[in-house]
Amino acid sequence: MKVLVSLVILSAFCHLVRCDIFKNDTFENTTKYFPHGPLIKCKFLPLEFLDCDDPFDHKGNKTARDEAGHGCVKFGNYRYEDVEKTAVTCHVLPGIECHGKRSFLRPGFPCVKYSGHYFVTTLMYSILLGFLGMDRFCLGQTGTAVGKLLTLGGLGVWWVVDVILLITNGLEPEDGSNWNPYT
Repeated sequence: MKVLVSLVILSAFCHLVRCDIFKNDTFENTTKYFPHGPLIKCKFLPLEFLDCDDPFDHKGNKTARDEAGHGCVKFGNYRYEDVEKTAVTCHVLPGIECHGKRSFLRPGFPCVKYSGHYFVTTLMYSILLGFLGMDRFCLGQTGTAVGKLLTLGGLGVWWVVDVILLITNGLEPEDGSNWNPYT
C-alpha cells in the first residue's frame, strides 16, 4: 500500500513539473532541477529539437562582435579549419518538454553562408565566355566585368589570369559567401 501511495505522489509531482515549463519561461531560476527526473536541460537538446538562427554578420567590425559576444566578422575561408565559429540563438521547438529557458545561445556554429555561387559553373563560364566578363558578372563584380567586356578580356591576358585565379581560389564571390558544394 505504501508503494502505491508513493507512486501516485511521484506521478503527480512529475506531472506538475512538466506543466510548469509552458507556464513560466524562467523555469530554471524558480524550480530546482532534478538530474534523475524525466526532463533534460534545454541547452543539452540535440539540433533536431531546436530552431537556430543564422550567424549574425558584423561585416568586418571586430569591436561590435567583441561587445556582442557572438557573431561573425568574416564568412568562410579556403580551409574549414580556418573558418571562424560563433554562437547563435536557438529556440526549442513547440511541444518539446525540457528544463530551463527555451531560447539560449549555442556555441560552435561555423561562419559560413551560401548564396547560389557554384564553382564548377563559374569556372565553365570563365573558360568559355571569360573574354566577355561572364565569370565576373556571375560573381557579382559588375564594374570589373564591364571593363573585361569592353577590352575583350584584356585582349586575352585578363581572361587567362581569371581562369588561374579561379582555380587557385584567388577569385571569389563579391558578397563574401562560400561556393555551393554542388553544381
